[in-house]
Amino acid sequence: MSVAAPHHFLSHGSGPSRTCRCDHSRAAAPWTGHAPGRCGTTKKEHFMECIDPAKDPSTFAAGFPTTSPTPVTSYQPVLIDVPGRPIPLAVRVSAPAVGSDLPVIVLSHGHGPSTFVSSFYGYGPMVNFWAAHGFVVIQPTHLDATFLGLREADDPDAPLYLKSRAEDLRRIVDHLDDIERTVPGLAGRLDAGRVAAVGHSAGGHTVGLISGQTITDTSDGSTVGIVDGRFGARVMIAAPGCGEDLNGPAAQPYVALTSTNFDGMTPKVLVVVGEKDWHPYFSDRQDWRSDPYTAAPAPKTRLEIFDAEHGLGGISTFDAAETTDENPDRVAAVRALIWAYLRSELYPEDPAWAQATAALAGSTAPIGRVESK
Repeated sequence: MSVAAPHHFLSHGSGPSRTCRCDHSRAAAPWTGHAPGRCGTTKKEHFMECIDPAKDPSTFAAGFPTTSPTPVTSYQPVLIDVPGRPIPLAVRVSAPAVGSDLPVIVLSHGHGPSTFVSSFYGYGPMVNFWAAHGFVVIQPTHLDATFLGLREADDPDAPLYLKSRAEDLRRIVDHLDDIERTVPGLAGRLDAGRVAAVGHSAGGHTVGLISGQTITDTSDGSTVGIVDGRFGARVMIAAPGCGEDLNGPAAQPYVALTSTNFDGMTPKVLVVVGEKDWHPYFSDRQDWRSDPYTAAPAPKTRLEIFDAEHGLGGISTFDAAETTDENPDRVAAVRALIWAYLRSELYPEDPAWAQATAALAGSTAPIGRVESK
């Protein structure tokens, strides 16, 4: 275990205690249209007063019940030496500034086109929220991250590095003690017995591979995919569907995906899908991304987000050009619902998921629907 040039900063999850005296009309930009001191405040007071706590982009829960947010600390990189891996496994750790016996989320990023979003630099809207509400979030940078330049490498696991991705999640759990000791202020605060795996897109597929979903290794014909019992909760967001229904245009560059099979995915999983997350490049079937729910054995739960596309409103980063359905309220709802699911899975006595689904069902304009089998 080694650490190189860490970045350590504090972000506040709480809102202001007073009402800002500035002009927040459309004529005055709320962040830059008026200067500190104009309303008799210091710069710090001005900043805190100009935040609407009900819509804070890091802590807004779209009306779903959650705990009160706390400030968050983030630390990067923690480097884990892995034999045979071309570079060390780099992770970013975000945690509540206070608290102990903290549960852990290992978050697997997608395979998107941006240079840095698909790495531990992305997914701030989700990470900040979950850390502000009591989770330690550990984000690996997988080998398919664009900025690493390895997608075109002469490696049978390229360009998606599906085998390596799954191994990354397992290595993180192997090294939880080392990570805890390395991050300043984190020692003795983790609950290593409460670990969840969450992933988006290719990251959802990665979660599947530690949950019994399988693929065939194209290099030797072996089966890849196991159930890692150390993960007590699992969430697959916008993950690929059955390999047999992967279309030719996507099947050519992503051959490993063509063998994706859910028959052995026996653990309980929350499958999150967007109602409009469909592209003929991947499959002719518009419900293809629901396969982790429909094609896998029970027990499974599906959360369908109405009108959502692949980015579910922008969960991968703030203001991303690759988000085709920009909707901060949708992002807030998705992350709050996932938080509630994880709380109740890791703490069976916690009614968070029952309360969240009741709020969803009771809404006059629900953002989605839940079904289970």
